Amino acid sequence: MSRASSNVSAVCNENVSSDADEIVEFRSLWWEKGIFHPKAKWEEEKLPYTLVKSVSLEEYELRVDKFNVHGCWDWKENKVIVYEWPSKVHETIIGELTYQILRQFDAIHGTPAHMSSMGAVRTRADNTGHESDATFRPPKPPVRPPHGSDGEDEPWPNVVLEVAYSESEGDVLKKVQQFWLKNPSRVHDVIVVKIDYVAPGETPTRMQAWHFCVSDRTTRNADIVARTYFEFGTHDQNGRPLNIQQGTCVININLDCFYHGTFPRITIPRNQVPDPIQLDFLLLRNCFLRAFEKI
Repeated sequence: MSRASSNVSAVCNENVSSDADEIVEFRSLWWEKGIFHPKAKWEEEKLPYTLVKSVSLEEYELRVDKFNVHGCWDWKENKVIVYEWPSKVHETIIGELTYQILRQFDAIHGTPAHMSSMGAVRTRADNTGHESDATFRPPKPPVRPPHGSDGEDEPWPNVVLEVAYSESEGDVLKKVQQFWLKNPSRVHDVIVVKIDYVAPGETPTRMQAWHFCVSDRTTRNADIVARTYFEFGTHDQNGRPLNIQQGTCVININLDCFYHGTFPRITIPRNQVPDPIQLDFLLLRNCFLRAFEKI
């Protein structure tokens, strides 16, 4: 190689290094100032991504609250991990499913059997700082420390919703099995929704849903098999159109699951609330797609 070509190569490498350093700097703004900067080129990054190291759990929780990044970061082994990007897709699915659940409990709103929606509940179990996308539970008594969701005596939610868009299918399902459903004293039911990522400006087409219930555990250390699984998007993974019929994409969760571990004084309101609670994913898809209409 000539001296001239060697110099060109050196300059190119310096430019590449400079560009990479600039991207890292823009990405660090999310941690430092809560700015999700367009020049950070997050869409080019494979998740999970280590945003910052050597961070205490207390500092992590402080910044999550300060910058309102619930459902995007995780804390583990003193590292802040990005597992989801803030997006219209992610938040719309969470909002629509939360509405479907809560409206079925309207009749007992504010009564002793009230079903609380606790949003992205923060946990401190297993030396991690996991958060869900949405959580639901009735009044429950404290648990014996340190087995609570906060590492102390806070009772675990009964039903958890996890929505993955930029997060991979494998990562979200792993979190369900190894954290939320790790043992029978934690969460009772988990709903997972995976929307396949599309380029900015496009409308998602492939959508999947799972329902896991701790009652289906066969052995202590075995993964729980999904009670329900289906695709509910407009197209499958090969781009073929899906003709979904009404009533075929439904998740049913029994009231016994929603009220698991509640106070003995609370009567499950079977005469006032549907049993099971039924979640219609064709309705969810239709409501979701309306948020992307352009004409």
